Amino acid sequence: MKERQALTRIAVVAVGIAAATALHYLTSPSLILWHELFQRLYYLPIIYAAIFFGWRGGLVASVFSALCYIPHIFLAWHHFNPDYAMNQYAEIIVFVLVGTVTGVLADRGRKQRMELQVASELLAKVNRELQDSFEQIKRADRLSAIGHLSASLAHEIRNPLASIDGAANLIESPQTSEEMRKGSLAIIHKEIQRLNRLLTNLLDFARPRKPEFHPVDPSRLIDAIINLTGHSAQQKEITLRKDVPSSVPAFECDPEQMKQVILNLTINAVQAMTVPGEVVLAAHESDSSVVISVRDQGPGVDGENIEKIFNPFFTTKVAGTGLGLSVVYQIVTQHGGIVTPERNSGGGMTFSVVIPLHQRRDG
Repeated sequence: MKERQALTRIAVVAVGIAAATALHYLTSPSLILWHELFQRLYYLPIIYAAIFFGWRGGLVASVFSALCYIPHIFLAWHHFNPDYAMNQYAEIIVFVLVGTVTGVLADRGRKQRMELQVASELLAKVNRELQDSFEQIKRADRLSAIGHLSASLAHEIRNPLASIDGAANLIESPQTSEEMRKGSLAIIHKEIQRLNRLLTNLLDFARPRKPEFHPVDPSRLIDAIINLTGHSAQQKEITLRKDVPSSVPAFECDPEQMKQVILNLTINAVQAMTVPGEVVLAAHESDSSVVISVRDQGPGVDGENIEKIFNPFFTTKVAGTGLGLSVVYQIVTQHGGIVTPERNSGGGMTFSVVIPLHQRRDG
């Protein structure tokens, strides 16, 4: 294929030079203007040869053009118009220069293209290898996550089952008093509720429902959260304070899912505080988004644990399932937002949820 292409290009150069030469020989020497025009036609095959065959091709084409043109100069003008003939001889030198310089530039450009092609192929190869490595890492990470998830789930289920088993044994024992039986039944009910809560959170995490977006007023959303958590906060002498300027606009979200997000963060904030204090639920607009934050005055989260708190089954609570914040993270991500934890300078934590004012809809 390449040989045929090269032969075709050589034929084009030869035909071009032959055509220019024929026009010279067939035109009267008195028509000097036409001869100057035909003389410029030689540049076309010379440049063509230089581009496709490099400086050697340009040099050969220019020399071949000169050999074809010199006899005509000698016969037509050498004796009758010496000055014009000398100009034509000088033009032949330009043939050689144009062919050689164009060929050198073409060779340099071709070399650069080849180097770029080699570099591009090398980068493509490296990119494929990196993609393969990333896929292997992702597969290993998924397997590790499944193993961690299974181990954590087994641990979380084993503890309440052990409590239920112990309580059932006490109930069956004839030496157990009526009061102890009632206490054992209470333990069984409590641990069953714990298991149910664990499985509910696990299902929310494993199979999240697709959000159904509706406009939601952040002020009313926070009011609903305060009403839901107000009683448990009062029992610990914790004040829930709302800080939402009237200028904060409504934003698009799934109302139930967003209520679940803010409720989880607020319950965590209340549970984290061991002494009376204040939990602030705030909202403000920022860069076409609404930022809802929950700030507590608890002990906060250690620096080495902040990056882990959204991992499934990671918890710093004694009786926590470790899925609440994972569900929060998943819901917020589905809304195209982000949730960020930050240690307060005066103690405690602030969790900020950033949700776009308007959601993208497929289609």
